[in-house]
Amino acid sequence: METNHGSADEVHGSKDITERPKWDNKVQYLLTCIGFAVGLGNVWRFPYLCQIYGGGAFLIPYLIALVFEGLPLLHMELAIGQRLRMGSIGVWNSISPYLGGVGVGSLLVSFLVGLFYNTILAWVLWYFFHSFQNPLPWRDCPVNLNLTGYVSECEKSTPVNYFWYRKTLNITPNIETSGSLQWWLVLSLATAWCLVYICFIRGIETIGKAIYVTATFPYLVLTIFLIRALTLSGATDGLIYLFTPNWETLKNPKVWLDAATQIFFSLSLAFGGLIAFSSYNPQKNNCERDALIVGCVNSFTSIYASIPIFAILGFKANTNYDDCRNRNILTLMNAFNIGDENITLENYDDWLSHLNQTDPSEVASLNLKTCDLQTFLDQSASGTGLAFIVFTEAVINMPGSQVWAVLFFVMLFSLGLSSMFGNLEGVLTPLLDLHMVPPWMPKELFTGLMCLVSFSVALIFTLGSGNYWLEIFNSYVGSLPLLIIAFFEMTAVSYVYGINRFNDDIEWMTGKRPNLYWQATWRFISPFMLLVVFFAYVVIEAEQQPTYQTWNPDYVDFPLVDVQPYPGWVYAICVLLSVLPVVSIPLVALYKFMGFAKKRIADRHNTNPYEDME
Repeated sequence: METNHGSADEVHGSKDITERPKWDNKVQYLLTCIGFAVGLGNVWRFPYLCQIYGGGAFLIPYLIALVFEGLPLLHMELAIGQRLRMGSIGVWNSISPYLGGVGVGSLLVSFLVGLFYNTILAWVLWYFFHSFQNPLPWRDCPVNLNLTGYVSECEKSTPVNYFWYRKTLNITPNIETSGSLQWWLVLSLATAWCLVYICFIRGIETIGKAIYVTATFPYLVLTIFLIRALTLSGATDGLIYLFTPNWETLKNPKVWLDAATQIFFSLSLAFGGLIAFSSYNPQKNNCERDALIVGCVNSFTSIYASIPIFAILGFKANTNYDDCRNRNILTLMNAFNIGDENITLENYDDWLSHLNQTDPSEVASLNLKTCDLQTFLDQSASGTGLAFIVFTEAVINMPGSQVWAVLFFVMLFSLGLSSMFGNLEGVLTPLLDLHMVPPWMPKELFTGLMCLVSFSVALIFTLGSGNYWLEIFNSYVGSLPLLIIAFFEMTAVSYVYGINRFNDDIEWMTGKRPNLYWQATWRFISPFMLLVVFFAYVVIEAEQQPTYQTWNPDYVDFPLVDVQPYPGWVYAICVLLSVLPVVSIPLVALYKFMGFAKKRIADRHNTNPYEDME
């Protein structure tokens, strides 16, 4: 039997509750939350951090950040959305009118992140369409116009790099050279937005159906990749590299900062999407268990995805290592007139030491490449570099490469699509809750307009300089603003809404009061950690001059990337993107305060117009 606690809320929101859509079942809701939390970062960011920060040692700061920062905020967002049954703006506005800007900030971050996130899906589609070709188009360099050799840009770099930078992005040498719209990317982007719209057309009614595929399919593909990857030669080298901890790295403060930010962004906190999803729940639901399931599945996925990724990176490192030694063997056989198959990979080291002793000057003059397996294993890449360069290069050497390429890009698309649902929900739900959609406009039409506006703005990413702009959005929109929003969310619930009132709500919803762990993290530990991460982040960013990597065939050291500083006007845009989502917090508070002050002054003037006549 329900207690009277919260009955006022129920009376107040009864109309809203009867009209609000509901999930078909609990599994659908959990899969949607997991699909939103588990995204591209789990596959291409987490393994990279493990690689550069001492393998297994990185798991220690990562799990500490999960326990003291990630799970408390996740539980809080799911609980407050479920209790108040509103989107992000409605939730924070009802806690205090002065906090409406927190919800606006979440909405703006969701919108801006959605712009570039769907562009990555457009790139994934472009690669997916090309994955059916035999041979794969990034396997060989194209022939030049004179048909006398290969394109020089491709020869100087690699076919994989050439296909990514020239055939896909057609990238300009710097951010100030905009270039034109690339029609193939515009078409891919339009296709990506159409697919998102079809899945999202009726909100959670259609998302709920699509999520059964988009949330579960990546696990099937990862398992297939895991089985295949473990049978590749060199896979064990990659796994040893992943799981061998380098404890020295834990002394580096940047490791702890990156662990804290990774768990934070990985769980998709402060976007407003999780609040929106949980608002469609029945109020009597165990949100604590939901938070633990979503948080643990998300972290498990990151570790699970790292195993096939590192096995394939180990295979690639071994392939490159063997290719390097084979080139040296060919050079030695030609220089010393040694018969074919006398020097093999197995006896290469013995031959090299023998020739070094007998004719060291001749060996030195050959400028042989230094082949070291560890160097090839150390070649780290994250993000698009991992997906579109490292992985595509590894796939070329795998038997049945088309099948693996198709599977890989379908998996990436599924991961990205389920995260896009959360980004769009973080924009759409608050707008619908605030009745900002005209009553005569069908929800399907409004969703379509939103997708069309997003597509139009995202055309900037299909320019020749689009990749540089995408990196800026990724670095500045999806980092600092989220930390600030999360800090305000934590303090708003603990100290404005009131932690005791929040505890009462959770007890009413779940049947038990939050334990000491939740109390301590909500009140003190998590807000403190967020503040520390925020200030550390700002200090590190302020100390460094912001630079970006360009792909410039005219660069002296090409194919190495040309690192250039951002021009002043571009850096101003970077700062603007960091500030724009969170400037709504003080602006809304100031607007509400001015309205309050104006009302107080007016009330004081109108207290008793006949007072002087008495």
